[in-house]
Amino acid sequence: MGQEITTSRFTEEDFGRFQERLEQETRILADWFAEGTFSRHGPVAGFEVEAWLLDQDMRPTPCNQAFLERMGEPLATPELALFNIELNNRPQLLIGQALSALERDVAAIWARATGVAHAINVHLMTIGILPTLRESELRPRYMSPLRRYQALNQQVLRSRQGRPLRLDIVGRQKLSSEHSDVMLEAATTSFQIHLQVPVDQAHLCYNAAIAASAPMVAACANSPFLFGLDLWDETRIPLFEQSVEVGGYGGAAHGPLRRVSFGSGYARESLLECFQENLNHFPVLLPMVSASPPEALAHLRLHNGTIWRWNRPLIGFDEDGTPHLRIEHRVLPGSPSVKDAIANAALFYGLAQGLCMPAKELRRRLPFSQAKDNFYQAARFGLDAQIAWLDGARSPIKALILDELLPLAHQGLNQLGVESAQAHRYLEIIRRRVACGQNGCAWQRGYIERHGPDMQALTQAYLIHQQSGDPVHEWTL
Repeated sequence: MGQEITTSRFTEEDFGRFQERLEQETRILADWFAEGTFSRHGPVAGFEVEAWLLDQDMRPTPCNQAFLERMGEPLATPELALFNIELNNRPQLLIGQALSALERDVAAIWARATGVAHAINVHLMTIGILPTLRESELRPRYMSPLRRYQALNQQVLRSRQGRPLRLDIVGRQKLSSEHSDVMLEAATTSFQIHLQVPVDQAHLCYNAAIAASAPMVAACANSPFLFGLDLWDETRIPLFEQSVEVGGYGGAAHGPLRRVSFGSGYARESLLECFQENLNHFPVLLPMVSASPPEALAHLRLHNGTIWRWNRPLIGFDEDGTPHLRIEHRVLPGSPSVKDAIANAALFYGLAQGLCMPAKELRRRLPFSQAKDNFYQAARFGLDAQIAWLDGARSPIKALILDELLPLAHQGLNQLGVESAQAHRYLEIIRRRVACGQNGCAWQRGYIERHGPDMQALTQAYLIHQQSGDPVHEWTL
C-alpha cells in the first residue's frame, strides 16, 4: 500500500485484467520458490516509523504536505491522514554492532524530522494512539491527497455494500461508534519492523514472528486511550482490525478470513502459501493495472499490500534485482523513544531467530490457535496477561519474558552474529522496563491516575519525556 496509483476509479474490466496479472505473477512466484531463485542475503534489518504532527495545543495538525516538502527526503512519506507521516531507515545487515548503527540511523532522521517540524511551528511525536485525538478529526477532509487512499476508502466501502464500519471495543471502558470511511485507521500509528531472511529460513522466521507476537505486544504496549476512553493496553489492535473490516470471498466482513487479522495459520513448507491464500481467498481491492513486466510482481505486491496480517510476508528486490523475502512485524505501536524502538527491535530480532524451529515442531509445541489467543490476551491485558506457552506451560507473560524469552533473544541475536555486548545493551532496556512494569501504556495510565483525565497535559508530558531521549522505564510521573 505504500506505492501510489494513477487513478481511484475502476471498471469491471480493470478488476478482470488485474486478476489475470495476479494469477500470472503468483505462478511466477511459485516457480521462483521451486527453483530457489530468491536472495540468500541476510539477515537484513529495517524499520517504518509512523509519527504524528501536533500543534502547540497538542492537537493533530493536518500539515504533512508542508512538512514533507520542506523535509525533501525520500525516506519520509505521507500516511493516510494529513497529520501523520512515515519515516524509514536504510536497511542494514544485522551483524556485529548493527543495533548501535540502527540507533544512530533512526536518531539522525528523527532529529532532522523534528527540526523540520519545529521550523513550521509544529511538534513531531511517536505513540500508538494520540491521547488528544478526537473522533471528529477522523474524517475524509483530513485524508492525505493520494489516490491510493481515496481508492482504498471507496473500495472498502464497496466491499461492505456501503455498510458503515463499526467500532465495538470492550476494555477497562467500552467504546461503540460507527464511521462511514476508513479514516479510523489513521489513529493506529506503529513501529513496523522488517527482517529480510534467506529463503530456506523465511517461513520458519514467519512462524517464529507469529509465536513472538504476544510477548512483543505485552512488553511494548503504548496505546491505552482512544477518544478519552481507557480500553486495551494496545488498543491499536482491535481498532485497526475494525477500521478496515472486510472479509474474503463470500463477502462477509465477519467471515473466517479478514483483510486485517492474525492470519490463518503457520506456514508449513514456504511463504508461497501466504501468497497463494491471497490469490484464492481475497478479492482484488485496488485493481491498478501496471505496464511493468510480470517479473516485477507489481500486481502481486499491491494485492499483498491490501491484506494486513499482523505478521506479513513481503517480496522485495536486492540492488542487483534478485528477489528477496522479508517479514514485516506489524504488532508494535509507535515507541516512547528511539532507544525503546531499537530495544523493541532487538527483542524481535532475537526471538525471531530464537524461536525458529521446524514447522511441525512449533505447531506441536505452540498450536497456532494458542499463539493467536496469546496475542489478543497480551494486547488487552499487556504485562498482566496470562498465556499458555511452549508445551502448554501456563505463565504470567511478565515472568515468561524475564525468565525465558530475554535469554532466548540474547542467544538468537548471538546466532545472527550480533555482538554479545550489543545484545545485552538493548535487551537490558527491555528487562528493566518489564521488571518495573512501566511500558508506554503503564506510564500513560499512571500519569492520568496521578493528575486526572487531562489528555492535553498527558500528551505534553509525554512529548517532553520523548524529547529527552530517555527510555520509558526511566520516565517519572
